[in-house]
Amino acid sequence: QVQLVESGGGSVQAGGSLRLSCTASGRTFSGYAVGWFRQAPGKEREFVAGISWTGGSTYYADSVKGRFTISRDNAKLTVYLQMNTLKPEDTAVYYCAAARFGRINTVIASTEQNYNYWGQGTQVTVSS
Repeated sequence: QVQLVESGGGSVQAGGSLRLSCTASGRTFSGYAVGWFRQAPGKEREFVAGISWTGGSTYYADSVKGRFTISRDNAKLTVYLQMNTLKPEDTAVYYCAAARFGRINTVIASTEQNYNYWGQGTQVTVSS
């Protein structure tokens, strides 16, 4: 079992930055890829970014490329999502999710049904 806790959400003006953290606890985090997803009011949950266990591969939704950066510190059992140049349309509840993949690519990383463990989410609100 892996438990995930997100933190770092909040309210910010457009153009600002936030850094989200996803911290794992449980038996082990070894070998787990992590994805960030978000859900805005009235919309379906969507993929934001993903990272392989080693951190050597990263994946981004087109809507956040060049603005968001995913990274991880396995010694701290934490995955980060640095969000810069935030826009009002980035407003959503952000969730992190984890899974062990035999191999990972963009399609695998971006499909929420592939993830076994989910955090409770953290609210991000961007005002114009």
